[in-house]
Amino acid sequence: MLIAMTRAVSPRIAECELTHLAREPINPGRARVQHRRYEELLAELGCELHHLPPEPELPDSVFVEDTAVVLDELAVITRPGAESRRAETASVAEALKPYRKLFHIQAPGTLDGGDVLRIGKTLYVGLSNRSNLEGIEQLQRIVIAFGYSINAVRLRDCLHLKSAVTQVAENTLLINRAWTDAAVFHDFQLIDAAISEPFSANALRIADSLIYPEAFTQTRKRLEAQGIKVRTVDVSELAKAEGGVTCCSLIFTAE
Repeated sequence: MLIAMTRAVSPRIAECELTHLAREPINPGRARVQHRRYEELLAELGCELHHLPPEPELPDSVFVEDTAVVLDELAVITRPGAESRRAETASVAEALKPYRKLFHIQAPGTLDGGDVLRIGKTLYVGLSNRSNLEGIEQLQRIVIAFGYSINAVRLRDCLHLKSAVTQVAENTLLINRAWTDAAVFHDFQLIDAAISEPFSANALRIADSLIYPEAFTQTRKRLEAQGIKVRTVDVSELAKAEGGVTCCSLIFTAE
């Protein structure tokens, strides 16, 4: 059974943390409508939805991916790089307890789940404004006993590693080369995000389909040309908060 943990959009989302975007008005009502459609699409693709408790006072709380790294054998509760987000992790840890043994990133380490791209038994981890070297080293010490290896990846001009690269098929990645070093991923077939769509490298793979922002039409055509099944969703309001389609859920199998 594939579980998708999600959390409702906070009415204070317009007060979200921003790093690489200029602040602009966000309509919380429209963001909630878009998020519900995103959840419906997760369910259509076979996920059982698990709704986390709302956190109305925490503006970024809809972006649950950043609070945990869920692997087959364990879950690592992160210590988000933005101090304002650290209160988000307690309810996520409580929700994950029935499914996984829990480990925790400790100060002074910081780690956002959006910086962790898992492919098989390798974790590619972005060294970003939100995830520091101490956090990555702690993650490595935790997961090495379970057979995982860590590959730290430097980033440029983007929030998280998954802003720059995501997996879209078995041996295929979607990448914005301007934001990360493509040589790190030399073992994979690479599909380039359209230059006119720099934020378009973030896609969420569910089985043999992709959940993908409807705004990025040029990159979507490149994905479909490779035979990838793309299901689009409008996440334009969430994008104003530096969110993408991977950010809004924690996807894992129930063990």
